[in-house]
Amino acid sequence: MQTQAALFDEILQTRRSIRKFDTETPVPDEVIQRSLERAILAPNSSNMQLWQFIWVRSEDKRKQLVPLCMGQTAAKTAAHLVVFLTRRAWWRNHARWNLQQAESDPQNAAHPKRLELMRKYYGQLMPLAYRSDPFGFFTLVRFLTTFLTGLFRPMARLGSASEQRVRLHKSCALAAQNFMLSITAEGYATCPMEGFDRVRVHKALGLPRDAEICMIVAVGKGTEAGIYGERRRLPLDGVLQIV
Repeated sequence: MQTQAALFDEILQTRRSIRKFDTETPVPDEVIQRSLERAILAPNSSNMQLWQFIWVRSEDKRKQLVPLCMGQTAAKTAAHLVVFLTRRAWWRNHARWNLQQAESDPQNAAHPKRLELMRKYYGQLMPLAYRSDPFGFFTLVRFLTTFLTGLFRPMARLGSASEQRVRLHKSCALAAQNFMLSITAEGYATCPMEGFDRVRVHKALGLPRDAEICMIVAVGKGTEAGIYGERRRLPLDGVLQIV
């Protein structure tokens, strides 16, 4: 019987970015559903879960997106496309949801200090981290607050909108990785695509202004022809520093 580590290693070694799928073999909807349910288990910043997944299941919509994905063969032959988005504008509702979860947790009822900490975290810190305005006032407040506090103690440096975007895309990419590993474990394959016209995809999907596309993942049954050469990685000692 394989250990969990051996099973995980097999999934990692099996996962490849497949550029051409078997168009004769469908991928059952339940495989995508299970994999999306596993995607939301990914770690993310402050449990804010500021992501959205658009499952492109209809053939017509997939065909519409193919040229917007630069005509990539992975998009042409995919059984499904899943678009991973960041949703910064959802921060208020998600902060409120997190606080409601904390207040309804019976374990927190016996620990008032913990509950008070959660109230400060989601009621004060999250607005500081995510609130914005057209004039950049809150960006300045974030910078000054964290800079001045950081003069006296370690402090998470909450700064510009670009730093917000990095934080959101990191969390979303972790969810996408969960999804792709799950698809591999189910016996199918994926190809994460960054080559797409983000403006036209945004319009084709009718996305709101705050939504940003992290990546588009093509899903299908893998083929040998879809593997474009050996997987090559720099040796670990070329990218690892031990201190």
